Amino acid sequence: MPKISIIIRSYNEEQHIGRLLHGLEMQNMRDFEIILVDSGSTDSTVPIAERYGVQIVRIPKAEFSFGRALNLGCAVAKGEFLLFASAHVYPLRRDWLERIIAPFEDSSIAISYGRQVGNEVTRFSEHEVFKSWFPAQSVRHQAHNFCNNANCAVRRSLWEQQHYDETLTGLEDLAWAKGVRTRGGQIAYVAEAVIAHVHQETWSRVRNRYRREAIALRTIEPVIRFSFVDFLSLTVRNVASDMKTAAQMGRLRHEAAGIVLFRLNQFLGTWLGHRDPDNADAELRSRFYYPTTYRRDHNLQSSLDIDYRQTGDKPTR
Repeated sequence: MPKISIIIRSYNEEQHIGRLLHGLEMQNMRDFEIILVDSGSTDSTVPIAERYGVQIVRIPKAEFSFGRALNLGCAVAKGEFLLFASAHVYPLRRDWLERIIAPFEDSSIAISYGRQVGNEVTRFSEHEVFKSWFPAQSVRHQAHNFCNNANCAVRRSLWEQQHYDETLTGLEDLAWAKGVRTRGGQIAYVAEAVIAHVHQETWSRVRNRYRREAIALRTIEPVIRFSFVDFLSLTVRNVASDMKTAAQMGRLRHEAAGIVLFRLNQFLGTWLGHRDPDNADAELRSRFYYPTTYRRDHNLQSSLDIDYRQTGDKPTR
């Protein structure tokens, strides 16, 4: 039995899958198996994976959901730990596998997830998102539910007790983490377990990605609200923050149009997915939406006028 089962979800990833699989071949740790859950690729994704000796699990495109694909991969996995990686990521260190499973030496750790950064084709604002969501400092016992299945490992024994939600349009990792934490499991963030995450999306795909994640988030955290005013104000704030950073780097002229288009589609998609929910979660909004400079300089509780007594609890992220 391998120590780690690496589960990769794919659909037409021939441009990227080889780089990930080559990165796995270069790892110091070799005690792993690789399972590719493919949802009907029509390009060379599957043949490339087969050349690396990867086990292929197929799911019809019409039956795909993020949670269902993961559950299919987990069901055939033999490893003590299940490691999830997007097909369009690749490790930046030879000790990636060792680093990401190291926290499991603590028996309370249920989830260990690593840092994500962009590469040379990543849009400027996406780099800023990665910096906001995945800081350079590790956290041994994280105090909120956030994790990300593009670079994440869990105990197989816990997945056997709680499968991934197959009905969600995204954020199945957040829902699973929330359930595990309610039973006492802990989350570790390992900044040293770093991968490059390559998004090469059209603007409509950026918008749809954030829209489906917002739809899922409303199911997971029903108290969250994201209004049209939020869409406008957060677009302006994040564009301004990105423009300032780009100017400091001497890249404003080259990046300005892309910054506006990325942030516009990010928050338009978020607004479309958050139609008419109730209340808000300030800490979670801060992590996903607000630029780093705004989070540092403002007291979000007072600025958003949140009364936690109305929601019954403090934010979970």
